[in-house]
Amino acid sequence: MARRRSPARSRFVLTDDLEVVLPDDDTLAAVVYLRDMTTRITNLALRIWPLVRRYGFQALVLLGALEATLELVYGRNNNKHAPTGSLWLLIPLTLPIFLPLLARKRFPFAAPAAVFIYCAAISFLETRLVVFAFGSFLAVLASSFLMGMLPERRQAVSGLAIAIGAAAIVNNNDPKGTAGSFLGVAVLFAIVWLAGNALGAKLTQYRKVEERAERLEREREEQARAAVAEERARIARELHDVVGHSVSVMTVQASGVRRLLRPEQEREREALLIVEQTGREALAEMRRLVGVLRRPEEAPALAPQPSLQYLDKLVDQVRESGLTVDLKVEGEAAKLPASVDLAAYRLVQEGLTNTLKHAQADRAEVLVRYGNGEVELVVADDGNGKGGGDGSGHGLVGLRERIAVCGGELETGPRTGGGYEVRARLPMNSE
Repeated sequence: MARRRSPARSRFVLTDDLEVVLPDDDTLAAVVYLRDMTTRITNLALRIWPLVRRYGFQALVLLGALEATLELVYGRNNNKHAPTGSLWLLIPLTLPIFLPLLARKRFPFAAPAAVFIYCAAISFLETRLVVFAFGSFLAVLASSFLMGMLPERRQAVSGLAIAIGAAAIVNNNDPKGTAGSFLGVAVLFAIVWLAGNALGAKLTQYRKVEERAERLEREREEQARAAVAEERARIARELHDVVGHSVSVMTVQASGVRRLLRPEQEREREALLIVEQTGREALAEMRRLVGVLRRPEEAPALAPQPSLQYLDKLVDQVRESGLTVDLKVEGEAAKLPASVDLAAYRLVQEGLTNTLKHAQADRAEVLVRYGNGEVELVVADDGNGKGGGDGSGHGLVGLRERIAVCGGELETGPRTGGGYEVRARLPMNSE
């Protein structure tokens, strides 16, 4: 009996030689491949674009010169209208047509004008040289376009006149030139010049807008710096009054205690005398240093320094202006350092002032919350969301500087439900 062999045979298949791909997976792989290629091309274009912007025009000029040269070498055969001179003369005469365009940035008027003047001059030597090569024709068109882009109107119009005058000379020297051909070239130069003039006007307008934006940005930065400097000077003046009062009290107390000492307490008397003299010197030095920060019309403050103790009076003054203000104090009021107390008062004052000036609000809320070693202040309104000002002032800039000096945090911005909110946290102990 014959022995049957199994039709299936074992075969070794390398994984690199065979791959089973489903139709959907194959489509996905193609999409991924196209996406990767698009990304690579985009990245390459982004890297090349700066070079194109910087050297693209120069490359086109060199290509035009190469085209004119090749046309002179290979395009004169069987062309009865071609220039008949020697290549050793024609090529050196053709290349200077393009060279001035390479200096167009340094000489925006002289470079294209030189192209037209040179073309008119060499037409007396070789009457068909300028009109023969297509590259030379592109060079004069580019020169006409550059003349139109000139920002100064007088130079642009003069450039068009030079172009048409050069075209008239070349056409007159050309044996094949006619009035119709001159008119066609003149109209073409005028159209190209108008296109350049329109583009130049847009670019000039764009540059002016950029310069104006940069100038406004510099002015805003300068105004912000001035506002910060003014607020620092104001803080220094106010702290001078606060610290000066405290040092004066210390000096008076030391003097009073010194007078109560017994005669035998000489060492204690000398120590207190030093404290008293040091306090008076510190006050005098402080007045001299801070005095330069005061404006000529300002005088030392005689009224009590602003404080959260007088917040009720501030709110009443705002209410008299027609704005409904709700004042709420949470937590147990604590004695704050003079600088923190003054900064807290100024924050509420600035917030309510901005609400009155800019927010067009009907109601404002002032919250003072004591707790966790800090005092939190919130000034909110139901206005148009411009309680921080209209952008022309820098009150919040100075306020932020004042809060930062005290080691606090300031948050400002529109509220979710409408209106504007100024929120600050100040440490009860500024040390």
